[in-house]
Amino acid sequence: MLLSRLVETSAEVAATRSRLAKRKALAGCIAEAGGEARSEAGGQEIELVVTFLSGTLRQRRTGVGWASMAALPPPAPEATLTVSDVDAVFEKVAAIAGAGSTALRSAEVEGLFALATLPEQAFLRGLVFEDLRQGALDSLVQDGLAAAFDVPTATVQRAAMLLGSTATAAGLLARIGVAALEQVGLQVGIPVRPMLAASAPNADAAVPKSGLPALVDAKLDGIRIQVHRDGDLVRLYTRSLDDVTDRLPEIVEAVAALPVSRLVLDGEVVGLGSDGRPLPFQVIASRTGSSIDVAAGREKTPLSLFVFDLLHVDGRDLLDEPLSVRAAVMREALPPELLVPRILAESVEQVTAFFTQVVLDGFEGVVVKNLAAPYAAGRRDSGWIKIKPRHTFDLAVIGAEWGSGRRQGWLSNLHLAARDTATGDLVMLGKTFKGLTDQMLTWQTEQFLGREVRRTKYAVFVDPPLIAEIAIDGVQRSSRYPGGVALRFARVLRYRDDKTLEEVDTIDAVVALSPL
Repeated sequence: MLLSRLVETSAEVAATRSRLAKRKALAGCIAEAGGEARSEAGGQEIELVVTFLSGTLRQRRTGVGWASMAALPPPAPEATLTVSDVDAVFEKVAAIAGAGSTALRSAEVEGLFALATLPEQAFLRGLVFEDLRQGALDSLVQDGLAAAFDVPTATVQRAAMLLGSTATAAGLLARIGVAALEQVGLQVGIPVRPMLAASAPNADAAVPKSGLPALVDAKLDGIRIQVHRDGDLVRLYTRSLDDVTDRLPEIVEAVAALPVSRLVLDGEVVGLGSDGRPLPFQVIASRTGSSIDVAAGREKTPLSLFVFDLLHVDGRDLLDEPLSVRAAVMREALPPELLVPRILAESVEQVTAFFTQVVLDGFEGVVVKNLAAPYAAGRRDSGWIKIKPRHTFDLAVIGAEWGSGRRQGWLSNLHLAARDTATGDLVMLGKTFKGLTDQMLTWQTEQFLGREVRRTKYAVFVDPPLIAEIAIDGVQRSSRYPGGVALRFARVLRYRDDKTLEEVDTIDAVVALSPL
């Protein structure tokens, strides 16, 4: 399939706010790719089409940075690139390593972009930086895939969840049919997409969704880890399904020592200080984000695993069991020191008291969980409700204004945006310059200038945006910003390079805090 067909589809999807229209456009393109998919080669092509339409490359990490995109070659006069051509180039680019690798990658990228038309260049840039900005999230592509083959959306969603990939589900569906998807089950060694938590401002708001009694976990501010053990083989995956096994030998050892042979666990990796209080997120992220001198990192920052869910143990799948069953089996299978701090709450007052205590202990808050809920992998489900001591949102930073006075020369006042649930568009709802250290100001100025797409006399606008965790005291109705609300006392807590645009909080979640 020509790349231009995907570019046309992406433009069509971006041009409408209608979810049905987006689905129809995606289904048409996917159906074309699936027409010849009974062969192995055809199955591979539809996997690429679905991957690209979801806004990513198959390789995900290619080593291509902003410098490679600084000066693109003139666009090609006509469309000749195929999706397979593009994948082959990025497969080659991802494999380049060693001395001179930056120059070699740049040369390959330049050669590819020279063969692309102007719209194709923009599309490829969006794929490289996972910023296609077409309002088509992976869930919508799943809808389009289901429509293209006239199968139930729920079947596609479940298979993609268990395979950890919508593209892999597409390949199975195209080559074999819906029966292949219906037979997909939890497989030890293949990570599933993690269940996510919705938000609530306090226990009074959370408990009506969870019901009582509820299981209440301490919310740990660490790195989400999914553990798979099959005999002597232990693998560790992050929330984005990246394999980080080699970076965390102490976690591997702890799991390998358990008296079971097959496991799938969901938990959090954190570091604890000598006083038993958790180390800052940045310290933990620095350790887990590096594969350089793992032994020294382990010595300096030893990490511990805290498990809050069990999806499989010794041949028994628990994914669809209620949390009450999963929790009971987990208590039997795991030692107490591996379990997350939790209580069984019978009242709102117990939830509030536990919340107060864990915050005093240095944890981030609590997660209130419905005992009847199955593990809703890949979804932000009301079966889990997180409560933090302040209102925090992960927002997109779409621009920044030049500072004055002591901040002269730095980009300082941030333009913040939330995500429109229906379209995926980013909607501005406020600004802030609070919470920024000199180090953060220096770093973000460099990042903004590297991502600059346009500027005015006072501001620089970026694409793709950065993602930051923002704390606020509340919101108030306002016509000043497109979102219809303004943030009260917004301040930056940290940048979240571990999150994607799909994980930016929605404008609906922010507006829900408004008292009006």
